[in-house]
Amino acid sequence: MAYNAVEMQDWQISEAAEENMPTPDEWAEKLGIQKNEILPMGRLCKLDFMKIMNRLKDEPDGKYIEITAITPTPLGEGKSTTTIGLMEGLGKRGKNVGGCIRQPSGGPTMNIKGSAAGGGNALIIPLTEFSMGLTGDINDIMNAHNLAMVALNARMQHERNYNDEQLARLTKMRRLDIDPKRVEMGWIMDLCAQGLRNIVMGLGGRMDGFMMQSGFGIAVSSELMAILSIVRDLADLREKLNNITVAFDKAGKVVTTKDLEVGNAMTAWMVNTINPTLCSTVEYQPLMVHAGPFANIAVGQSSIIADRVGLKMFDYHLTESGFGADIGFEKFWNVKCRYSGLKPHVSVLTTTIRALKMHGGGPKVVAGIALPKEYTKKDMGLLESGIPNMVHHINTIRMSGINPVVCINCFHTDTKEEIALVRKYAEEAGARCAVSTHWADGGDGALEFADAVIEACKAEPKFEFLYPLETKLRDRVDLIARNVYGADGVSWAPEAEAKAKMLENDPKYDDYTTMMVKTHLSLTHDPSIKGTPKGWTLPIRDVLIFSGAKFLCPCCGAISLMPGTSSNPAFRNVDVDVKTGKVTGLF
Repeated sequence: MAYNAVEMQDWQISEAAEENMPTPDEWAEKLGIQKNEILPMGRLCKLDFMKIMNRLKDEPDGKYIEITAITPTPLGEGKSTTTIGLMEGLGKRGKNVGGCIRQPSGGPTMNIKGSAAGGGNALIIPLTEFSMGLTGDINDIMNAHNLAMVALNARMQHERNYNDEQLARLTKMRRLDIDPKRVEMGWIMDLCAQGLRNIVMGLGGRMDGFMMQSGFGIAVSSELMAILSIVRDLADLREKLNNITVAFDKAGKVVTTKDLEVGNAMTAWMVNTINPTLCSTVEYQPLMVHAGPFANIAVGQSSIIADRVGLKMFDYHLTESGFGADIGFEKFWNVKCRYSGLKPHVSVLTTTIRALKMHGGGPKVVAGIALPKEYTKKDMGLLESGIPNMVHHINTIRMSGINPVVCINCFHTDTKEEIALVRKYAEEAGARCAVSTHWADGGDGALEFADAVIEACKAEPKFEFLYPLETKLRDRVDLIARNVYGADGVSWAPEAEAKAKMLENDPKYDDYTTMMVKTHLSLTHDPSIKGTPKGWTLPIRDVLIFSGAKFLCPCCGAISLMPGTSSNPAFRNVDVDVKTGKVTGLF
């Protein structure tokens, strides 16, 4: 049964659907999971992935389906909604389907974007737990990350207060001689707090820590979250957590979490995070939630662990990439698949008519402000002018050898003529195309969409990476800029180019992957430039080094790791029914 998505808010739909949500024991029976493979946590549960993988290691993998999008408006174009809607459509077709999406950050949930739980009848449940901490993974990551900063600052204080002999005798430490001007890490919290981007800490006396400049990022920007998304098991997690660059010493040598003797304790904090959490769609398909790294500075994917489990458990397994195909899909293609060794069958390109109109020259779209009338009235001229953005992303997917399916995520204001025009251009570009009304109608509205994906899965993909791992950093960036973004080339700031040359000449970085840092609101580095621009050059201002995750991150433009809270944040509408204890107002 589909709920009335026009009259009911998301939290109300979730509350109604939760009445019949499977319990952990019911999930075990429904999915054929043994009871010792389920880790109950209230009305939710985690899946013991190692036990499941050991039991199913000889089973064939199911079909692997990735969901991405065209360059979005600031409102987002509904990738999570599309992911859930496709699961529901495949469920209506009698398919054994599951998936995994990223865990949302409390910052956007309490700000403008909401909890990225899908919406309407394509919604993940239980919405309250999903939106507000789930089973504690982000909290554990915050504690592990901040423990590294505690270790660093305490070490700097003790090295200042004691000479070498006292340091060895009283603290059993060797001097690291950390340069306070070259501390790479900061602190994290899971809210949007622009007032903490830049701080001075350690004010007070000699026993009040080491005084230095520092700052906070949002939790999902932590390298630890990126590491969780790409590890294969607990041993891999511990190794990576011990290799994180925290600072440099005064001679320019790297100081790692292992040097601070804190990496193993960080792993202990994160033991709970290694197993995916099992949630549900409102039509009761199993949907895992695991990891939630930023997409504009990190990999922007749910975990490799969940994909490995899902491909063994389900005939069709779905995974979602953050932001548009120029960022999320490119990192899925050249980073996540390289780490996992998995080859996807289909990539779904989520497309909305409103976003195509924006790329065709429509008025500015601002989150929290009503859409201009151009986006709710038929305008074939604006639409046709913006369609090249969709075609550009179709070509990117086809370049990887993966089969593309365009999903028109349909709004009630979209007209038949507009839909027909998008379908015509999508099919001419070599993609299958389907219209879906999953937000309004759930699985019944996604049957055409599900059929298109089933058909696309029958064709074997001819998957290949954009570049071999031996390709030098600057050449990789040039290939991504030209082939994925549509740039004419790359310009390097002198400092960035010097760093790139140093990295290229050091064999230690030969197996690092390339993680582009770029706005998601444009194919270019400039978020104000829409459409499919030509005749431009991509500027690189810096290269960040994430030594735990083994990422080299070329930076195009300024990217903040701590978003700001808006003037009209979502937390103003969140409340609790004091008689029942139920949370209201989430979306």
